[in-house]
Amino acid sequence: MILGVGVDVVHVRRIIRWLEIPGLPERFFHPEELATALSRGGSAALSLAARFAAKEALGKAFGTGLRAMALKDICVYNSHNGRPSIKLYGSAKKKYDELYCKAIHLSLTHESDNAIALVVLEG
Repeated sequence: MILGVGVDVVHVRRIIRWLEIPGLPERFFHPEELATALSRGGSAALSLAARFAAKEALGKAFGTGLRAMALKDICVYNSHNGRPSIKLYGSAKKKYDELYCKAIHLSLTHESDNAIALVVLEG
């Protein structure tokens, strides 16, 4: 059964500005996300934009937005074959459990200036 659906778009230039502010990316991204994205060099901002869109889409799928959740508690990563997935910790995991979710389905796409994420929560 589908418990929630969320979609979000992020402009890459927003993330480029964030990367210029010391300490700001660490507030919004899990250390694993930052390390992976920054290892991609010139495409780091595009990667982080897609991940931030996924966090926003997850909040919409929860039906509550990201209130009472730390963004660092949501970690977007790619499996060995490139499939995007989400790991939850702390406050985000608590919300997931409260809704009796069984799975998160995630799709990401991006162009040079925008990144889009779609999240479906399964119960």
